[in-house]
Amino acid sequence: MKTLIIYTSQTGFTKKYAEWIAQRVDADLLELKEAQKKDTGFFADYDAIVYGGWAMAGTVFKSKWFFDKASEWKEKRLAIFCVGGSPNENADVDVMLKKLLNDDQKQYIAAFYCQGGFNYEKMNTASRLAIKMFVGTLKKKKDQTEEEKKMVEMISSSYDISDISYTDPIVEYLQSGK
Repeated sequence: MKTLIIYTSQTGFTKKYAEWIAQRVDADLLELKEAQKKDTGFFADYDAIVYGGWAMAGTVFKSKWFFDKASEWKEKRLAIFCVGGSPNENADVDVMLKKLLNDDQKQYIAAFYCQGGFNYEKMNTASRLAIKMFVGTLKKKKDQTEEEKKMVEMISSSYDISDISYTDPIVEYLQSGK
């Protein structure tokens, strides 16, 4: 199966996962900014196309491009994955994944999440400030839940919780042919 992995990455976590997936399924790899320059014919020979971006405010960064194209690619094996700072087992991850695709898209696109981390040194200023404001708000909150306390501790500084094993469901999906 000829596969293409398209990704966008701000701090390197999504790029790392895209590279891992590409290696594991022998796929071509393309940054989103390059994919956006390609004409429709470029994608015709691919049997599977995967888009990866980072999780942001309950969605996947710059996923609109992929979703617009995906409606033309329904005969292909399609997947979208996002990478975020929350552990995979965080309940909010499931909520986000359930809301990511509309009912029609769920018929032909599979969605996945891979835990990554935070790298404040590589974040743009707006993202860094938004996260710091969120942390500040959580710190000031009275009656924090245990989960909120853990989150504040986790995202107060850079960290990396990525692992190649989180690509397993994506690789299985691409190799299953279902």
